[in-house]
Amino acid sequence: MRVHLIDGTYELFRYFYAVPGSKDASGQEIGAVRGVLGSVLSMLEADATHVGVATDHVVESFRNGLYDGYKTGEGVDPALLSQFPLLEEALFAMGVMVWPMVQFEADDALASAAARAAQDERVEQVLVCTPDKDLSQCVEGTRVVQLDRRRELLRDEAGVVAKFGVKPASIPDYLAVVGDHADGFPGIAGWGEKAAASVFSQYPHLEDIPREWKEWNPSIRRARPLAESLFAHWDDALLFRTLATLRRDVPVFDSVDELRWAGPRAAFEEYCQRLKAPALLRRAREAGATRLS
Repeated sequence: MRVHLIDGTYELFRYFYAVPGSKDASGQEIGAVRGVLGSVLSMLEADATHVGVATDHVVESFRNGLYDGYKTGEGVDPALLSQFPLLEEALFAMGVMVWPMVQFEADDALASAAARAAQDERVEQVLVCTPDKDLSQCVEGTRVVQLDRRRELLRDEAGVVAKFGVKPASIPDYLAVVGDHADGFPGIAGWGEKAAASVFSQYPHLEDIPREWKEWNPSIRRARPLAESLFAHWDDALLFRTLATLRRDVPVFDSVDELRWAGPRAAFEEYCQRLKAPALLRRAREAGATRLS
């Protein structure tokens, strides 16, 4: 079997800005939810059998308590934020496993689900469906891979190295010094993507980097200013790595069998009526019937 793990937050943002807005009878915006449901359903109609979707039920997480500048929901369109609960409810009604995150982030749930699914010998491959660079740290060989569905790009471990210049295990260290503006931390002054790739390709983690720049591999350019900046801001680098490191201990499922899709629940009809999407109900029922036949 193959397991598909979907970044529901990314999908909701993508459809919010990609499809025309629409409202239900109460005035609630529903356009993005309808788009995401159709997208997930298209996967189920194809070859996806075991599926889980993670969402940021609230934008804040435990990381906000570690760093004041970490991302929040400030500035996010209320019409977008208001669709998260509806999306979670509608996906559940469609029969899909959903992980709405509050203390943790959707990325943590995806990382945890990927790690757990990979432990099951029956699983041939885990596909983490998101282009988010943070999730690259979860990639393992060709067994756990990252899928950008929009661009139809599959990235295995060799693909991560080709893109970032470092192995998946070094991605948190890489992001610590490069920074992640989407998540709200700046990285370390003087460090760019090329410098980080050259250093972490030689020294996988921050602790592996020699304190004395003269001991660095001669192939690394600008060793002295990089070392001076890093060790002058060492505590910041460690903190930023903590922010970039995805948790793999989030409770997601006990058995991968829980992710098997068996068709929509009865409540899905009500949600399709609210979403003005009778075609979704028909498609879900037909796909579910095919699974049972």
